[in-house]
Amino acid sequence: MMKSALFPLIWLVTTVIHAAEPTLYDPSKRGAAPVIYDRDFATTGGERVVPTRIFLPAGSGPAAVILVSHGLGGSREGSNFLGEHWSARGYVTVFLQHPGSDESVWRGKPVIEARREMKRAANAANYLLRIADVRTVLDGLEKASTQSGDRLAGRLDLKRVGMSGHSFGAKTTQALGGEQQVGLGGARSAADSRIKAALPMSPSPAAMGDPSDSFGAVKIPWMLMTGTDDGAPSGVVSTTPEDRRKVYPALPMGDHYELVLYGAEHSVFTERRLPAERNPRNPNHHRAILAISTAFWDAHLMGNAAALEWLRKEARSVLESADVFQVKKADADQTRAPK
Repeated sequence: MMKSALFPLIWLVTTVIHAAEPTLYDPSKRGAAPVIYDRDFATTGGERVVPTRIFLPAGSGPAAVILVSHGLGGSREGSNFLGEHWSARGYVTVFLQHPGSDESVWRGKPVIEARREMKRAANAANYLLRIADVRTVLDGLEKASTQSGDRLAGRLDLKRVGMSGHSFGAKTTQALGGEQQVGLGGARSAADSRIKAALPMSPSPAAMGDPSDSFGAVKIPWMLMTGTDDGAPSGVVSTTPEDRRKVYPALPMGDHYELVLYGAEHSVFTERRLPAERNPRNPNHHRAILAISTAFWDAHLMGNAAALEWLRKEARSVLESADVFQVKKADADQTRAPK
């Protein structure tokens, strides 16, 4: 009798204790699928139009924003696996398409001509246009967020903006995220204060001078992602996997990270392999990219302490033994979420 009477009490106490335990942080877990639609943004005079693909998360309130810049010859449709995951985690994800260095450069052309045109498009003029494209889209998002009847009205938290990009898009991200352009005239910055965290995939080293002169003054959190076989498209540019790893050592201490996936080639951050690539795709690479990138955004856009703890102590749980993950810590008890 006594035993049967105590059972409900034991069950109740156990339930309360388990209910009080914190939920384990899991950056791989997804919420509801986002709404996906395409939208163009134009400069004030309409001289240049920037196509975008927007992944709008479920819900009705404002959400942090992630901008994504494609690589040379890409489009707003590339790497959408990132947008699907990030938006299912609650982020408005906006993929930009950059006229002049997008898929129009090579599409419909013979292989030799396409390669030649790709090489021509990897120039300083397109680099500057890409930087301007990001500003155009940010300005357009600011306007849309306050315009009555716009589907983005009330949906954007523009105090929490992150930016990512692959290859040429990584170079674009680096510029807007605080890389100094060092030349004969000294150091210049194209940083945009609206961007609070940056995630370059297949980063590019400094064009000139000591890397610390280019990257030593970065003020926002950076997450660098590359692979041990992450070279560049043959015949287009000459960046090597070793070049891509010159960025991380040059960053200052504090909230910076580097992920190096073993055996990963240049296209690992996209959904399609490049014709010249030979390594078989490792399915764990995308799993790792999604989990670690999500934890980075959660920690440094949303100020999620559990995400920061996961990054610093548990990120290896989604990696394989030969992968590399490095952290340059800031204050161990602080995230650097936007204010």
